[in-house]
Formats: sequence, C-alpha cells, structure tokens
Amino acid sequence: MNKKIPCLDLKGQHSQIKKEVFEAFDKVYEQTAFSGGPFVEEFEKDFAVFCGTKYAVGVNNGTTALHLAMLALDIGIGDEVIIPANTFIATAWGISYTGATPVFVDCNPDTWEIDVSKLEAKINSKTKAVIGVHLYGQPFDIEAVQAICTKHDLYLIEDAAQAQGAQYHGKPVGSFGEMACFSFYPGKNLGACGEAGGLTTNNEKYTKHLQSLRNHGSVVRYYHDEIGYNMRMGGLEGASLRIKLKYLPDWNQRRRKIANMYHAGLKNAKIKMQVQPTGHDSVFHLFVVTTEDRDGLIKFLNEKNIFPGLHYPVPCHLQKAYSNLGYKKGDFPNSENLAEHCLSLPMYAELSDEDVDYVIKMLNSY
Repeated sequence: MNKKIPCLDLKGQHSQIKKEVFEAFDKVYEQTAFSGGPFVEEFEKDFAVFCGTKYAVGVNNGTTALHLAMLALDIGIGDEVIIPANTFIATAWGISYTGATPVFVDCNPDTWEIDVSKLEAKINSKTKAVIGVHLYGQPFDIEAVQAICTKHDLYLIEDAAQAQGAQYHGKPVGSFGEMACFSFYPGKNLGACGEAGGLTTNNEKYTKHLQSLRNHGSVVRYYHDEIGYNMRMGGLEGASLRIKLKYLPDWNQRRRKIANMYHAGLKNAKIKMQVQPTGHDSVFHLFVVTTEDRDGLIKFLNEKNIFPGLHYPVPCHLQKAYSNLGYKKGDFPNSENLAEHCLSLPMYAELSDEDVDYVIKMLNSY
C-alpha cells in the first residue's frame, strides 16, 4: 500500500463537519461569547442527556475536571485516593494538585482495567476515594468497584476521559460514581476544536461547587466565596462539541465495526488483544495490543506504511515525578508488562475497510 495509515488522523472527521462548525463559530463571534456563556451551557445540557445524568459542567480540559472533582469532594492534604497504575498521568495529577496522595494498584492481566481483587488491600484510614479508569474506552468493572467503595464508605469517581458513549450493562458511563471526568482533547472520540473537558454528576451540590471553582470561586461577579480558578470552557469549544456530539454515536459505531474486524481477523499468536467482558461496551478510543517484540513489530509495520501509536510506555508508579512515593519496578507487574509491550493500532472512524484489512494482513504476516 502506497498511502500511509497513521494511528490517528483527524482530517477526515473535520472535513465532514467543517461547514457546520464554522457556521457555529460565526454565531459565537456574533455574540462574542468566547468564555463560558450560552454555547457552553447548551453543550452542557446536551451532554448531560447523552450521559444520562442531571448535570454536566464544562471546563478547560480533562485534567482540570479531575482536579476540581477532588476539590468538590473536599479531598486534600493527608488524604489518599486509589487509582490504577496503568493510566495517563493526568489521573494522578488531579489528586496531587490538592495535596492528596495517589495510591496505585495493579491492573487485571487480561482486561488491563483496575484489578478489583487488589483494591481492598490498598484501603486504610486515609483513603477517601477510588478513581476507576475506563481505559482505552472500555468500562472497568464498575459494579465490583462500587461495592467496595460502598463497603468502605469511599467516593467513586469515573475517569471517562477516553470513553464518551461507552456503556456498562446498557447504561452510559459517566452516570455511576459521585461524578465522572471527561476530556474533550481534540484526539478523543468527542474532541473539541481546542482544549476542553467536563464533569457529569447527579448531585446538585457538587454541580454548584464545580461551577464556582471553575469561575474564580465566584457565583456573583466580583464576590469570591473561596479560592477558585480560571478554568472555564471556551465558547468556540462548546459550540464545536455540541455539533460533534450529534455525530458521536455513528462515529463510535464505526469504531466498533473496525474493532470487530480486528478481533475477527487477527490470528497471529504473537499479538494479544484486550479482553472485553460481557456488558462492557467499549467505544475503542484506542485499540491496544501487546507483543513481546514491540520494537520489531513497529519497524515491520512502518516499512509497510502503517504507523501505530504508543500509549503510556511508563506506568504512573515508575514516573520520575512520583519517585518520592517509593515505588519500584516489580511492584505492579501487570501494569509494567502492559507498558513495556503495548502498541496502539490505527483506530478512527474514517478508516476504510480496505485500510483495516491491510493492517490485519500485515499483522498476521509478521
């Protein structure tokens, strides 16, 4: 194949909706509603409906969403929050920004989601919450984690940064925990034309607090009830997200079709795929596989004009930023094995069947 097949290509998606998005931008310009405002509010209403929650709060990025979730739950210095070791570092940042401590737990060797069997051993008197991550767009075992949180009186927060539209036993993610945190980074299944993020919840108290925190701790202009932040979502981002949300179900369905092609077509025993439990309906933000000789496979695929991605080659507990916590190599073997051997195959809704078939053919020939 002469053309290059990247891990992600956003040009196809944006060419489809450019006219509609630019028309929405014109409306934002006409109202000069660039920071928060009606276009963000309209998106918040639509996204809450999409997630099956009462409220959604737009912010400037997904990392902010995690940070503000901790503040809204009054988590801070001296507190601990349990998260999986195999996640994007932002899951941990939100905890650290408040002065609390992230406590890592290993992943299941097959689903690569948080290992529920290892969770209770990490709970102590300082533990205040668990953040479960819907890794790569696949829901973690929410029911099992929620049961442990209920037993120990802990908050459950969903990190749904990669999972807009995923479902757990028929119910949308983002509607299970105290609140859920979303990233609308441009490369996500639902990505803004710029940086953006959001939270969903059914709790009015949390919603009002989040709205205050993102707006300098203010409900009434120039009156500041607490130390707040400048973390509003922009009007252009809200407008683009509202348009994209209409297309998201179809885009996700296409991703599922591509994933089905990978699942059915990949026969190479050297390549392992993420196990999908029944009822964990992924939206395949990423399609990650593992292989023993990752560098060799990358070189082979590049020679065939296929350019896979590499997501999270260093697990959180081994990052230099968290060296003070005293973790060492070998503490979480499943997460470390995933980090050392993972590879993200091309995955975006605009991939043609021909492209996917070619990727599968090359992988099987390796």
